[in-house]
Amino acid sequence: MNGSDFLAHMAASSRQRLEAARRRQDEKQLRARVAALPAPPVPRFSEHAFGLIAEVKRRSPAEGQLASASLSPVAQAGLYAQAGALAVSVLTEPERFAGSLEDLEAVAGALPGLAVMRKDFLVDGYQVLEARAAGAAGVLLIAAMLEPARLEAMLALALELGMFALVEVFGHDDLAACSRLVTSAARTPAGSGRVLLGVNCRDLRTLQVDYARFAALAPALPRGLPRVAESGIASPAQAGEVAALGYSLALVGTALMRAADPGTAAQALLAAGRAALPEE
Repeated sequence: MNGSDFLAHMAASSRQRLEAARRRQDEKQLRARVAALPAPPVPRFSEHAFGLIAEVKRRSPAEGQLASASLSPVAQAGLYAQAGALAVSVLTEPERFAGSLEDLEAVAGALPGLAVMRKDFLVDGYQVLEARAAGAAGVLLIAAMLEPARLEAMLALALELGMFALVEVFGHDDLAACSRLVTSAARTPAGSGRVLLGVNCRDLRTLQVDYARFAALAPALPRGLPRVAESGIASPAQAGEVAALGYSLALVGTALMRAADPGTAAQALLAAGRAALPEE
């Protein structure tokens, strides 16, 4: 499969999983399950601080296998939480990332005070409900995959459920298409502190990394909500660089999954980011 086909393939695969899930459980039943749950934990995201969203993923399409079959997502997430991560991202895409909703459910169930985000290629509000039913406190929404009306509806649903949402862009076109609706959602009572805007320096349409994208897009990112630097951050120095650019969070997966001591590695990223924060 060509890199240029990757995002389209992931969207098609996600729709197939969506259809299968609907056959197992209709939306009315799913909403009833969600309604019976306690409110999810609310992370203290702030645009004026630096925090970490640490990721649990078994493999990466670009980097290959990152963990053995014996990986305990709960143990990995526990190390992140002890290190001070504000949230943990859990991959649930099965085909290319070897993830599952079961991984997310295990982490959320074992660590109920930890904000766990479902990271996947979501295409429908049903999957937001599905994430919440599995214990997720947040979801990733990829702007390039969603028409503005669909993105707006999925974002509104996440906030209605008390969840946070990380809206991800790859470049100026994605940002222009979603900036207004993301900013508007962040200004609502439900969205205050729960709407994040992320720049992924790995363009999932091509799988190419362009680390310079963080600096290129930083001046165009709207104020008033936390900004997240995603992918490509492998060292404390790079965490410091994105913090200095005004990013208030880093989402880091591969570097932490490969670290001999994930907790110490996470602490080093946090310390470097906080030391580099611009003065107000």
